[in-house]
Amino acid sequence: MPHIHTNPGEHDHTASAYIIRTDSSDGEFRIMLHRHKKLGVYLQFGGHIEVNETPWQAMKHELLEETGYVLDDLNVLQPIGTLTKLTNAVAHPTPICHNTHAFDDSASHFHTDLGYLLVADHEPHNQLAEGESEDIIMLTEAEILDLPEEEVFSNVKEIVLFCFSAMADDSIWEQVPTTRFDS
Repeated sequence: MPHIHTNPGEHDHTASAYIIRTDSSDGEFRIMLHRHKKLGVYLQFGGHIEVNETPWQAMKHELLEETGYVLDDLNVLQPIGTLTKLTNAVAHPTPICHNTHAFDDSASHFHTDLGYLLVADHEPHNQLAEGESEDIIMLTEAEILDLPEEEVFSNVKEIVLFCFSAMADDSIWEQVPTTRFDS
């Protein structure tokens, strides 16, 4: 989706998915990343929250377009006891990271991102949307650490490493079906 705000210093809101796959034959978790078409580096999946959608609705359509997953195929990692339903309001999952960063090297445009940690135990059932990046990789924690600086932004690497540590800490985090949240 295009940028809603195009003047210097403005912020677009985005929703993104850090997807950890748990179905490897060696039992090691892997994070899925794709090469961004404009920036040329490996990033999480996601995009702009349009003016007529909630962050979770944006996540829903970006996932299908960029990964082939539908929300029903995934769990979302949440702090234990997360509130999932509200009366007269929409409860959204808690992001694994909520951050603001410069979109590119010019630092004249910013994205404020709600990054969710999603967990998959199988390959996606649907095809990517036409024109989406097909350069998708799956990396272990050790492989992320070895990925050169020019292949992944340092903040993305830091968030990915936090995602791996959150997956290992079941005293704070639990997998919740995405269907427990309204869209």
